[in-house]
Amino acid sequence: MATGLGVCLSLWASNWWRRVLIALGFPVSFLLGSPSMGLGHLPAVAWLAPLLLLLVLYPMKAWRDAPLFPTPQGALLKLQQLAPLPAGAMVLDAGCGLGDGLKALRAAYPEAQLQGVEWSWALCGLCARRCPWANVRQGDIWDLDWSHYELVYLFQRPESMPRAVNKARARMRPGSWLVSLEFEATALRATASYELAGGKMVWLYRVPFTLKSGEPT
Repeated sequence: MATGLGVCLSLWASNWWRRVLIALGFPVSFLLGSPSMGLGHLPAVAWLAPLLLLLVLYPMKAWRDAPLFPTPQGALLKLQQLAPLPAGAMVLDAGCGLGDGLKALRAAYPEAQLQGVEWSWALCGLCARRCPWANVRQGDIWDLDWSHYELVYLFQRPESMPRAVNKARARMRPGSWLVSLEFEATALRATASYELAGGKMVWLYRVPFTLKSGEPT
């Protein structure tokens, strides 16, 4: 019954990964507390440790954005061909996580000035250690001024793409690029796109954007 209730409640979640977490909550906790796992003797407060760790790595304010999905190695190598940038160009990884996106951007633009912004202090610190050649700082990507960058890279989620497009329209200079891994800005006509080996798409949009209807935004 408890499992069925969890599955029913999961239907209220806004996307598939939240539904999975809610639906698996009771079965996983029951399994971990079973005698075969040997964890049933732990005090109740011990079960809060994973939650506290999650909140440290992934603060609640960041829950409105994408979960921690790393950029595949080599996923952005075609950017230099499709969106060429001059040496010293300012490139932003908006929501840099552990730095996999910054590493992929460095492979594509070895002479660019790479910057990463991450809301989680813990992930920001780990990213800075993994990417000492980039300027990594803690902050909110939505409060950051994007007008300084020739290219802004995102690996967000479908629900946050309209917000990213509106911010790029308001702040990014003509000729600059918005690049999204996997998730399309559905209202816009892509300047270019390509498919990765695993089926993910990389979408490139040049400012000023053009609507799929053919009108400039």
